[in-house]
Amino acid sequence: MEKAMDPGELLARNLRDAGCTEAEIRRFPALTPEEQLRFLTRQRAALLAALHASQERIDCLDYLLYAMKKGR
Repeated sequence: MEKAMDPGELLARNLRDAGCTEAEIRRFPALTPEEQLRFLTRQRAALLAALHASQERIDCLDYLLYAMKKGR
């Protein structure tokens, strides 16, 4: 049976899963609650921007695939 994680380990795992660097993970607990909220908000915005950029690239590929299939 897997042992339960302590709150610090769980926090580190969640931050790591969210794409934070090890340096950010080490600094996070020392931030004030307001700074933590700002950091998490910025991290979310960065991930969302990357998602949108990927979606735009997928849209371009979809258009090219459509155009190639239509041209057959």
